[in-house]
Amino acid sequence: MKAVVTRVTEASVTIEGRVNGKIGTGFLVLLGIAPEDTEADAVRLADRVCGVRVFEDENGKMNRNLESVGGELLVVSQFTLFADLKSRRPGFSGAAKPDVAIPLYEKFMAECAARGFHVEHGEFGADMQVASVNDGPVTLLFDT
Repeated sequence: MKAVVTRVTEASVTIEGRVNGKIGTGFLVLLGIAPEDTEADAVRLADRVCGVRVFEDENGKMNRNLESVGGELLVVSQFTLFADLKSRRPGFSGAAKPDVAIPLYEKFMAECAARGFHVEHGEFGADMQVASVNDGPVTLLFDT
């Protein structure tokens, strides 16, 4: 699993002109899943993302996690994180097919919610417009 996690002051995902998910302070998570990924990867990644300390404390240091700022998550499936860029036209055979990816996408979100976080999301396989106001900007790459 790969995740691009951006600290945001707000983010939303729109599908066919309708806002499907919207958050305030928190993380926009672009989540990519490989064919060999497992539920254990989803659990480990959720733990890492939800626990990372990238919000500033009273001294201006990145020392606070999502919980301590009352943050939320907006999770968007992103198979293009597994693009093969050896040529000018990317290939996507490194991304998991929906029968593998959808349950792991849902497992990741369920794990985040089980940790007490409000989780909004896109729609797997949909054409989505994602908007975010990056805070910092702080963007992190996670790879299981």
